[in-house]
Amino acid sequence: MTSLAGRTALITGGGSGLGAAIASMLHGAGADVVLVGRDEAKLAAVVADLGERARWEACDVADPDSVDALHARLSEVEISILVNNAGVPGPVADLVDITPAEWDDVFGVNVRGIFLLCRAFLPGMYERGFGDVINIASVSGKRPLVHRTPYCASKMAVIGLTSTLAFEAGPRGVSVNALSPGPVAGPRMERNFRLEAERSGGSAADAEAAFVSRSALGRMVTEEEVARAVVAILAMPGLCGADVDLSAGMVA
Repeated sequence: MTSLAGRTALITGGGSGLGAAIASMLHGAGADVVLVGRDEAKLAAVVADLGERARWEACDVADPDSVDALHARLSEVEISILVNNAGVPGPVADLVDITPAEWDDVFGVNVRGIFLLCRAFLPGMYERGFGDVINIASVSGKRPLVHRTPYCASKMAVIGLTSTLAFEAGPRGVSVNALSPGPVAGPRMERNFRLEAERSGGSAADAEAAFVSRSALGRMVTEEEVARAVVAILAMPGLCGADVDLSAGMVA
């Protein structure tokens, strides 16, 4: 595994799921980790499991004041790896049944959050002439996913933000890449399958089977696979402006 000793990684949405898995993988590779999120109890539990070289900070990534306060608290910490993982799935519904508040909530976390974190922590990377930003997008930003318009639109925005920011940050020594997982096995996808079953009148098992049938491997990816992909991206210094697909062949 790539050694990340001496580097500090900030992972948003670090209290559970992908964020916790990514934090654990980066920590295992030698990096110090700062877990960021809104649920202090979950963050504290993950940090307790990781032990030394791990800390947590409460922050609402969609709130500029909260992000500014986070940056101030970490002013003495050299964040050289920023993993923008925080995200919300949003509603499962026809677009005409989605409220503006639901739409804004998805974009607030999934897109605005990345903007605010990059805005806060990129200047330090620029000053040092070194760093990595990895934005967690989704294959749903590249292919249709019926009844998930705000989520899909937000993830397409993340891919566009990444490719453009790479040309701003690259000349300053900072690599910016996106990682687009396919459906990740776990509670979030189970929720989506239940909601789709309620909407369609079918079963959650049928919704899941129809979904995974679209992938070449006929399955979902795991949290560990996504976390390993983050470390792999960091091991490829020539990678910049890329959108790495990790979907078990969902968009093959």
